[in-house]
Formats: sequence, C-alpha cells, structure tokens
Amino acid sequence: MTTPRLGLRENWHQFSLLVLVNAFVGGMVGLERTILPRLAEQEFHLVARSAILSFIVVFGLTKAVANYYAGAWANTVGRRNLLVIGWLIGLPVPLLLLWAPSWGWVIFANVLLGLNQGLAWSSTVVMKIDLVGPKQRGLAMGLNESAGYLAVAATAFASGWLATEYGLRPYPFYLGIALAVLGLLGSLLVRDTRHHVALEAAQAPAGSSAGPPLSFWDVTWRHPNLGSVTQAGLVNNLNDGMVWGLLPLLLASKGFTLTQIGTVAAVYPAVWGLGQLVTGPLADRLCKKDLLFWGMLLQGAVLLAMLFTSSYPVFLLLAGLLGAGTALVYPTFLAAIAEYAPLAQRAHSVGIFRLWRDAGYAIGALLTGVLADTLGLGAALAAIGGLTVLSSLVIRRRMYCLPAPDSVDASTGSCARPASTFHLSSRRLVRPLSSYLFQPLLRCA
Repeated sequence: MTTPRLGLRENWHQFSLLVLVNAFVGGMVGLERTILPRLAEQEFHLVARSAILSFIVVFGLTKAVANYYAGAWANTVGRRNLLVIGWLIGLPVPLLLLWAPSWGWVIFANVLLGLNQGLAWSSTVVMKIDLVGPKQRGLAMGLNESAGYLAVAATAFASGWLATEYGLRPYPFYLGIALAVLGLLGSLLVRDTRHHVALEAAQAPAGSSAGPPLSFWDVTWRHPNLGSVTQAGLVNNLNDGMVWGLLPLLLASKGFTLTQIGTVAAVYPAVWGLGQLVTGPLADRLCKKDLLFWGMLLQGAVLLAMLFTSSYPVFLLLAGLLGAGTALVYPTFLAAIAEYAPLAQRAHSVGIFRLWRDAGYAIGALLTGVLADTLGLGAALAAIGGLTVLSSLVIRRRMYCLPAPDSVDASTGSCARPASTFHLSSRRLVRPLSSYLFQPLLRCA
C-alpha cells in the first residue's frame, strides 16, 4: 500500500473523485428544488403551506439524525463504507418520486433522501478533511461545498426546464436515476482515509490530538466558538429550507413561469457554489468569526429585501446576493469545527454540528409553514430574515479568534479567547447595534 501523505496536491486523485461524488449528492437535492412544491399543488392538490412543506420537515429530521450518527460511525464502520451505504439508501429516491401515487410516497422518498444526504455528504466532508491535513481545510471545504451546490443549481435549473417542456413527471426524475447510479459507482472507487487520520495524529504536537473532552452540549452551545457556529448553521439551513419550500410558491403567486422560478432557484445555489471557491481559501487566512458574521448578516438583509419587490430581475439579483452570503459561511462552518475540535473528536463534533444545522430544515419548514398559513408568505419571510440577522449578532458578540503566532498578543488582543465562561449572558447582548456592525475586521485565523 502507498504510504499516506497529507495535502491537497498529494491526494488530488482521491480528492477529485470525492468532489465528483459530492456533486452527485448535491444533484439529488437539486432535483426537488424547483418542482416538488408545484407537484404538491398541481398533482396532489395540497393547499396548506404546512402540508406542502412536510417533505422538507422529514428530509431535515432524517438528514440531521443521519449526520449525527455518521460522525460516530465514521470511526467504526469506516468513511468509505458509510459513503456506499448512503448511496444504496438513495438509489430508490427518484423511482419513488417518479411513480408516487400519493403524497405519502413523496414523504417516504424524502426520508430516504435525508438518510442519503446525511451519510454520503458527511462522509465526503470528513474524508476531504482527513486528506488535506490542518493547513488547507477551508480550501477543501470550499471545493467540496462548491461542487455540491453547483450541482444543486444545475439540477434545479434542468428539472425546471424539463418540467416546463415535458411536464412535472416523468422526465425530471430520469435525471435523478442517472445521478443515483453514478454516485454509487463513484463511491465504490473511493479509498478509506483512516491511514491519513493516523498520520495527522502522529504529526500533531503532543496532547493536541486529544484535548479536553467535548460533550454534546459543548458543541451545541456551551463552547463560545463551537456553539456560535452551531446556532448559525441551524439558522442558515432554517432560511434555506424556507427558500426551498416557499420561494417557488412566492414567485408563482407573482405570476412567474416555471422556467423563471427554476432560474431564480438555480442562481442562489450557483452563486453559493461558485463563491465557495473564493471563500473556502479565505477561511484558512481570515478570522472565521468575521466571515460568519458578515455572511449571516447579508443573508438576513436579502430575505428582508425580498418583501419589497415583485420584479424578476431584482429577484435574480437578490438570489445572487443570498448565495454570496451563504458562500461566506458554508465552508467556514466546517473549517471552524475542524479547527476548534480536537483531532480525536473531530468526526463526532462535525456530526453534532451537522445534526443541528440540518435540523434547521425541519424547524424552518414547520415555522414558515405555520406562519405562511396563518399570516401569509410575507410574515414568514420577515420572521426568518429577522432570525438570520439576530444569529449574526450572536456571532459578533460571542465568538473569538485563535491568534496566529505573529498576531496580536493573546492576553490583550481582540483575537484572544475571552476570560469569561462558555455561557452568553443577556447583559452582554444589549449593546448598540453599531458596536457589532462597525467593529474593525480581525485578521487572524
């Protein structure tokens, strides 16, 4: 067997294969982005927004649980085996959507899709982190997430076009069958990365690979950095779930065609995907706190701006800005978790983070469904936009940066860890908004 080496250049064959496999993973989700809400209305005659969004609720819950166990199972059954299992579960999804005689079939298909996404996407994330080592995690996550969400964009546009030209079924789902088969075949060619984990542990400074034990609640909230990243991940996917489920309905209510809806639905993840080619490397160089703050703030501002327009070109612009905000945070989330969690606890910490992040899909779908049914689409949009802005303020107040050797002094500089405990007090939140918005950007990683 070839001696393992850490680094993107040293492992580019395996890394590239994992990027391709993750593109197929993303394509499976993009298949639903444009057409499933319309399918619910036109073929299954669902009226209540909460009923239409039920497919996102079950998707989010099952993906969240799969993410959590993927982090734990990665160290027992192996990363590569977990990836293959994820694709075996995902194979029936496009067939179920193609033949579904009732909405219950769609719900069951999304249970399987959530399991597929949780196991397969988590596996590719952890394996890429393993391959590149500690110096290029942001770049690795940028490439990984870029491939996944560019595929989301491509299939969202393609399925919208196919639905416009040939109807909601069956042709869009033929694309899904091809994605599932190719994803499984690519996964069979992947090699496990356990030897790279062992190499990184051997090269790490004494004691750094173990670190103090992190509990579930440390990653969830108590640790100021890990907890801030986790809450932001949850809110990010909460607003993404709303965009997935309600934006097509909002655009349809404004008279846009399926092709136009598909284009708007594609621009958002396209900018999200391409942007991560830039923001991923930035996460290796700049303060992760600042990237997360500005990304979440931009998302919230864009969602609130959508309340005040009915113009198709403006929606295209806002979709692009929403994608830019998401691109700032998405690779940074995973790079931050990998940086702040000790090596031995990294896979499990990633699993806990992804549990809460993708629970945001379910929470967002439930919340926005109820708000849309009771108060209208505008109220749902306003509530989620406001929550996203609030999340950015939590990041600004609570996170700290790890000082680089040549950065500011850890005892006095703005990059040092605060002396206070992990908890965020209510008194510390009631500072003027200007102190959050205009605090100088930190420049330590």
